[in-house]
Parts: sequence; C-alpha cells; structure tokens
Amino acid sequence: MDKSLLKPKPRGWRLWLQSVFGINPTRWIVQFAFLVLVIWIGWEFHRFVSMAESARPDEFVSLPERPPGVEGFLPISGLIGIRHWASTGELNTIHPAATVLLIVFVAISWLLRKSFCSWICPVGALSEYLWKLGRFFFRRSVAPWRWIDIPPRALKYLLLLFFLYAIFWAMDALAIQSFIDSPYNRVADVKMYMFFARISPFALKTVVVLALLSIIIKNFWCRYLCPYGALLGFFSRISPTTVRRDEETCIDCGKCAVACPSYLPVDKVKDVRSVECTGCLDCVAVCPVTPALRVRTAGIGHSLSFAEFAAAVVLLFMLGVGAARLTGCWQNTITAQEYHRRIREIDSPIYAHPGARSDPAVSARR
Repeated sequence: MDKSLLKPKPRGWRLWLQSVFGINPTRWIVQFAFLVLVIWIGWEFHRFVSMAESARPDEFVSLPERPPGVEGFLPISGLIGIRHWASTGELNTIHPAATVLLIVFVAISWLLRKSFCSWICPVGALSEYLWKLGRFFFRRSVAPWRWIDIPPRALKYLLLLFFLYAIFWAMDALAIQSFIDSPYNRVADVKMYMFFARISPFALKTVVVLALLSIIIKNFWCRYLCPYGALLGFFSRISPTTVRRDEETCIDCGKCAVACPSYLPVDKVKDVRSVECTGCLDCVAVCPVTPALRVRTAGIGHSLSFAEFAAAVVLLFMLGVGAARLTGCWQNTITAQEYHRRIREIDSPIYAHPGARSDPAVSARR
C-alpha cells in the first residue's frame, strides 16, 4: 500500500483537540454547543413559568420572554401541527415552533443523514456521554448479540407507527382542531416542564434505569425506544449524503466498524445507507487511510470535510429558525395573563390529556 495515503498523525493544536474531545472534535464541539443552548432554553423557561405563576397583574409586562425553543420537546405537537397545516394550509399559533423545528430536523436528516441525533439532539448527547463514561470505567461497551438486538429495535418503529396512525389516520380535521385548542395543548409545554419539575418516583426510577442501561449499551434509548429517531431514519434513508467506502484503498482494518456507535458493518459495504446511521462521522475520523472513507453528497463534486459538514448542519438549523422568526411563525400567541391563569390551575382535571378525560363536557371549557 502507498504510505502517502495514510493520514498524518495529528500534531500541535489538532493533537490537543483530539486528546480533549476524542477522535471527532468538530462534532463534539457542535454537539456540546447545542447542549448548552438547550440548557439555557430550559433555564429561561423555568424562570418564565416560575414568574408567570407568581406574578401580579401589574407585573405581566416585566415577565421574561418565553423561549419558543422549548417546543422542540413537543414532537407530538409538531406532528399535530403538520397534520393541521396539511388540512388547512395554515400554521397553528399555539405551538408553531414545534412544527417548525420538526420540519427543520426532518430537512437536516434528509440532506445530511440522521445528523440531528448525533450533532443536535440533547438526549443523544447525554446518551453518548453515558456510554463513553461506561467505557471509561469498564474499558468496553456491551455489543448486543444480533438475535437479541433486532427485536427490541422494532419498538421505536412500533411507537412511531402508533403516533402516525393516531394523528394522520384516526383523527379527522375537527379532532385535530379540537386538540390544538384544548386546555391541555395550550399548556403542553408547561405540562412537560411539570413532569420533570415534579417527577414521580416511578418516572424517576425509569429515567435512572434508562441511564444505567445507556452506560452499558451504546445509545440505548436512541437505539431501541426513540420514535423521533425512527421518523428521521426514514428520511435519512433517502438522503443524498452518504459515507462511501473506497474498496481499492480500504485496508480492511475494521476500525470504522468498531468506532460506529450504531454497530454498523461500515467495513463491509460500499455506501452506508442504514436508517441507523446517525451521520456522526466517527468512522471517517478513525479511518487511517485518507481516501478510504469519504462523505459524499449527490451533486457536489468533492467530499465534505468535517468542517463543511458541521457548517451545513448549523446553517440549516439557523436558516430554519431564522425564517420562522422573520415570518412570525416562531412565537405563540398565548399571552402572559393566560399562562398565569392556566399555570395556577394546572392541576385541574381540564388539563389532563384529552384522550384521558372521562367527561366530554370539560373539553368545551377554555
């Protein structure tokens, strides 16, 4: 083999970056930046809910602005919003950011694989930190046997099909509008916040179990239970971007397959098109031969570098959010006075999920 094809060993600042951030420092930095953004959004929403709950009428004008980005944690509202948009041609004003963010994340996953999961998603980031923590202490992660691994991987697709059936098939336009206008949906973001702020013993135990499993098995939640990732996986399957292996220069070292957090046989295929590929590019980062693994996008005459791929992920996100802000499709129309009233009565039965109500009369109350 021509030794000129071997990647040079990192030196200087590149070596320092790898020693601190691992084999793919570019992704780690972008991922961490998005995690910090999410933590900031969470803190701002905490301030908003706390102050809205206790504010006097003369203090409403001084409330901090509710961060619309919190709606990224309302994927069901996003799907409902898309269904409503398809039926009416209008974006609902209750949780518009949820719809916008879902569309943005689908677009990113279609153009750049399922990169939302490995570059943007805070749950994906925490899951990755957990299995890396486990590998640090135990020197390895558990790779489930194939016959054990495949059946539970179907769970996230079954969950996705359930939500798609319920929203796009079982609910008609009137039911969709009724859900959007329901007291529950108007404070779905607050209900989500309360779930964690007042987490029940059972929910806390579930979170702890999932965290422990994530320490042992790479990306346990993402691999087996996340319907959001399942949805994005379908779009990434037809992505024009793929990791391509050059069979002539590949030295069959197998490092790419070992580095892949999704346990994909990168060293055995020409193009990585699996719905499980998250576009993390760790396989490309660890490959010792420069042309053996490349990121190729149809219509672009050259391979994408890590910096170009990262810039594309961030740019698509910023363009989507920026367009929503400029067109008035970002902030909802619920006033501080309404949040104040509804938060103070959040434990009332009228704020139960519409499907859980036994008395249909309460759905008429606003």
